[in-house]
Amino acid sequence: MNSIISTLFLKNIRSYLNFPVASLPGYLQSEVNDYLSDYPLTQHVDVYLYDINGTMRGKRLSVESLFTLSKGCYFPLSVYSMDQKGKVSCHSPAQPLHDEPDHLCLPVPGTLRPSPQDPLHTAQILLTMTDNHQAPCQLEPRVILQNVLSRFHQHGLYPVVAPEIEFYLSSPQPEEIRGQGCFNMENSTARSAVFNDLEQLAQVQQIPLTGIVAEAESGQFELNLKHSSRILEACDNVLALRRLTRYVAEKQGLKANFMAKPYSLQSGNGLHFHFSLQDVHGENVFASSADELNSMMRLCIAGQLALMPASVAILAPGVNAFRRLRKNLDEPLFNSWGYNNRSAALRIPCSDEGNRRIEYRLAGADANPYLVVATILTGMLYGLECFDEHDLADPQNAAPALPLFQQQAIEQFAQCQYLTDSLGHAFSQQWIACKLSELAWFESIVTEEESTLS
Repeated sequence: MNSIISTLFLKNIRSYLNFPVASLPGYLQSEVNDYLSDYPLTQHVDVYLYDINGTMRGKRLSVESLFTLSKGCYFPLSVYSMDQKGKVSCHSPAQPLHDEPDHLCLPVPGTLRPSPQDPLHTAQILLTMTDNHQAPCQLEPRVILQNVLSRFHQHGLYPVVAPEIEFYLSSPQPEEIRGQGCFNMENSTARSAVFNDLEQLAQVQQIPLTGIVAEAESGQFELNLKHSSRILEACDNVLALRRLTRYVAEKQGLKANFMAKPYSLQSGNGLHFHFSLQDVHGENVFASSADELNSMMRLCIAGQLALMPASVAILAPGVNAFRRLRKNLDEPLFNSWGYNNRSAALRIPCSDEGNRRIEYRLAGADANPYLVVATILTGMLYGLECFDEHDLADPQNAAPALPLFQQQAIEQFAQCQYLTDSLGHAFSQQWIACKLSELAWFESIVTEEESTLS
């Protein structure tokens, strides 16, 4: 009864609040009206972009700003030249990025949601940046993915994706380390509270979380998201879920760790994507019997394997991510494909004919999902556009040699014109500059372990 009274009170009180009257575009007017009807005590709105590393960059505005946000607000272009520590890194002092000019940013329809920290009083909305001609900014990872998707649409093909993201949940206090085993459903009170909060807040934020699965390592879990043909939204949700998980863990006195390789002697965290392709009628073009690949799957797998060495520079965005990708200094952990094989980079999961798909397992949990998906899809396009199925080698015997260190990966990426063209020349040059700068900083550090050897 109290909850009903509270809900009615909150909805009715809105008429007494001093919200300005403004004429907004139809899509935004309806979205703002509906939101403020559900959250009438909203005081602020966080507007934000995701940089090339998937880090949220934004600012807090008053709620009244929602009524003028259709005109946009400004952020510096240098948001897309920031490294993982937030330092601006340009590949040339002559670049416009070096002067940090402001660019107009506009709200992305459908992304107005409550903030997880204070849903009653704070909203959040995703922005997208424009260039000097008010066209989409080609340095923005979300735009890069949209460009790759449009190439599929030109072929009459529509990707479908289901993300899975792994993380460790740990306590600041020393814990008894026990092997929990995959799919173990027994958890501590604090962990259970995290999962309960996560499910509830994911629903509030409209994130389609379908499962939380225990992995083999102690304290490691996997978050599963519903499969979707709305690829950009699926990547939005991966980043929102990563942020939300950190928040609810901290609230319970725990830490959610999405590093690719947090612990030397335990498994790393992956960002896996299940992919299929639909035609204009919504039929899965990968549909085939369980023991063979049809020509579309063979072409896509061959293309992904061919571009995989260059793709590693995007899928493993830092030194730590390469620790996850190798068994030792000269042997990759993932680099092949296989049926129902979790040690393969490309896995064909168990499914019926209509749900045939490819699971791409190479990316680390710390990677930018927009760039990961754009890179994976580019590999599929490479197979579809550049290979002839009649001359196609057996993918089983085509496992590529992967770069095992970041410098090698960046060099191979720079030399792969098909991939750099697909992601955009300006972005690719900026990515290389940022990653080389981060690598140089990392290699300049004398570690504690080195000091003990002197």
